[in-house]
Amino acid sequence: MPSAEPVRPVRPAVATPAHQRAAVLHGPRDLRVSDRPVPVPGPGQVLVRVAAVGLCGSDLHYYADGRNGPNVLRQPTVLGHEASGVVLATGPGADRHALGTPVAVEPAHPCGRCAACRSGRYHQCPRGTCFGSPPTDGALSERVLVPEDFVHPLPEGLAVREGALVEPLAVAVHAVRRAGVTVGDRVLVTGAGPIGLLVLQVALAAGAAAVEVSDVSAARLRCAAGLGASAVHDAAELPPGPAATLADPAGFDVALDCSGNATALAAGLTRLRPGGTAVVVGNPTSDTTALPLAWAQRQEITLTTAFRYSAGDFPAAVALAASGRVRLAELVTATFPLEQAPQALETALTDRDQLKVLVVPGRSPAAGAATTAKEARS
Repeated sequence: MPSAEPVRPVRPAVATPAHQRAAVLHGPRDLRVSDRPVPVPGPGQVLVRVAAVGLCGSDLHYYADGRNGPNVLRQPTVLGHEASGVVLATGPGADRHALGTPVAVEPAHPCGRCAACRSGRYHQCPRGTCFGSPPTDGALSERVLVPEDFVHPLPEGLAVREGALVEPLAVAVHAVRRAGVTVGDRVLVTGAGPIGLLVLQVALAAGAAAVEVSDVSAARLRCAAGLGASAVHDAAELPPGPAATLADPAGFDVALDCSGNATALAAGLTRLRPGGTAVVVGNPTSDTTALPLAWAQRQEITLTTAFRYSAGDFPAAVALAASGRVRLAELVTATFPLEQAPQALETALTDRDQLKVLVVPGRSPAAGAATTAKEARS
């Protein structure tokens, strides 16, 4: 008889304090680290001790402008949605995850009853909530409550802090699946931020024969080359389209724009082969975008979009990270303790060379605790 799968031992529950520290946004550039009550898990919920939180573009928009697209900050809200941690306590009926289990947190929670949810498109639930999207509090705190179905155990060998990058990796998995990348494809990625660098790696894992990356940042392009890009290009020096590709007049099979920049999207679209696919991954900077639709129609280009992640994308992201085919640690360029969350957001907002900035709630807030990749290299 085969032996049973080993399980991690259940650790005894620990006393939970009544209050915890959290980074609360009160208005543009008004982020205050203050005390908040520790939440108590209800039915089907788990309490996660937060190990790390990655800062995302939406966090930066809320911090700098008090809004992200149509969603406006109207009350003090805890930011942060890219989180990992350890299961600290469970509520009634929540028995899927043993105490002490390291997990990645899936931050968007659907209603489960609407037409979108019932058709399997729960990421488009009109009544859903997402951590750090006002008025829903996020994960920039010492502990966070999560529905047990939305925490994903991290396998042995995957550091719990790296688990904070599983959420953006799930975005990349969803984008590459929407693009239909398959064995032998030639792929162009415009935008070498964290999402673009993850899309690069996921496309290679999906079997792409070559992935080229463009950006305006030399530091980001160096990172792309180190992560397996077959060629990198300064976006300001791309040859003109249409059908003028970076390396091969035959054109790319797939172009994924991860920048949100309309010029970059158009540049990728016009470098596709006839019948190719363009995917909008990055959030557009305006509600309307001018595109060469007449040319795209003649070439029968498929233009599609990708939003967050859907069923199966989070488990796939965990598996890819655990396999080593996607490298997460190299994207982390700075870490800050929770008490320095305002400095972390300012760094991510103003330093173009930064990739993924992490806030680590358990880290000592002593002077000099913030560490950047630049300082580590010096």
